[in-house]
Amino acid sequence: MRFLLDPEQRAFADSLNALLTAADTPSVVRAWSRGEHASGLALWRRIAEAGVFALAVPEAYEGYGPRPVELAVAFVELGRHAVPGPVVETVMVAALLTEPGPAKRLLPALAAGEAVATAAPAGSYALDGDVATIRLAWDADGLRSAPGHGPVRASLDPARRLSRLLPGGELLTPEPPLAHALTWARLATAAQALGVGLALLDRTVAYVKQRTQFGVPVGSFQAVTHQLADTKVALEFARPLLFGAALAMDPADVAAAKVTACEAAYRAARTALQLHGAIGYTAEYDLSLWLTKARALRSSWGSPGECRAAVLDGLSGGGRRS
Repeated sequence: MRFLLDPEQRAFADSLNALLTAADTPSVVRAWSRGEHASGLALWRRIAEAGVFALAVPEAYEGYGPRPVELAVAFVELGRHAVPGPVVETVMVAALLTEPGPAKRLLPALAAGEAVATAAPAGSYALDGDVATIRLAWDADGLRSAPGHGPVRASLDPARRLSRLLPGGELLTPEPPLAHALTWARLATAAQALGVGLALLDRTVAYVKQRTQFGVPVGSFQAVTHQLADTKVALEFARPLLFGAALAMDPADVAAAKVTACEAAYRAARTALQLHGAIGYTAEYDLSLWLTKARALRSSWGSPGECRAAVLDGLSGGGRRS
C-alpha cells in the first residue's frame, strides 16, 4: 500500500524545510545544549507560527487539530533539522489536556507558541523542565501541574536536558488519557526519528562522494553502496508505516511505526558513523547532533521491546479498537 502526501502536505513540508534551513539549526542546537535558550525559543515561535503545534490542539481551543497526518509531516522536518526542545512532549501535553477547564486555560498558548510544555511520570525525568512553562506529571492520583523542577542533568543527547519535576502542584484531572497521549507521543517520536535518519543518510551520501581513497570516491566502493542502500531501504520501509499509522491512530500501528522508524534511524546513525570514519566521533562536527538524537529517540516514549510488545498485544486483539 502506498501513502502519498497531497500537494498541500508537500507544500507544508517544503515551507518548514525552508524555514528551518534558514534558521541554521546546528548553532541553535549547540546553544540549547549549553542552556542558552534565546535562539531556540525564537525558532520555537516561528515553528508555532507555521502551525505545527496547533495541529495537535483541537479547534475548540484555538488549534487546527487534531490532525495526526500533518503533524507527522511536520515532525519529519523537525527531525531532519534536529530541532531542539520538548516538541514531542508538547504534543503529548495537548493530548493529555482533555478536561475543558485546564484545556481552555493552557492549550491556546501552547498552539500559539507562547508556551513550551513538558510531561513525565511523577518521579521520573522530564525533558527541558528548566525552559518549559507548562510542566505536567502524573501518578496514581491523576495528572498534576508541577510547580517547578530539580537540578538539570545531561543526557546522551546534549540537547535533551533532563530534570525531575517537583511534586505538589494543582490536580488537573484524576483520570488523564495516558494511553491516548502515549500514542500521540510515539507518533511524533517516530516522525522525528524518520527525519533524523533521512538527514543522516543525506549527509553520509554527500560525504562519501567527496572523500577519496586510492584516487576514487569511497562512495564508488561496492561495500559502501550496499550499506547505504540497506539504510535507504530501511528508511523507505518506515515511511509508509508512519503515515499509515497516522491515518489509523491505532496504538499497535503507531507502536509498529515507532519501532521501525527508530530502528531505521539508528541504523542510519551506525552507517553514518562508520562511513565518516574518525570525524564522525567528533563532537564539533555537526553530524554528532543527529547521531546522538537517533540514539536518544530510540528509547524515548517506548523502547523497541515495549513497542514490539504493544504490536503483539494489538495483533492478539488486546489493543485493537472494536
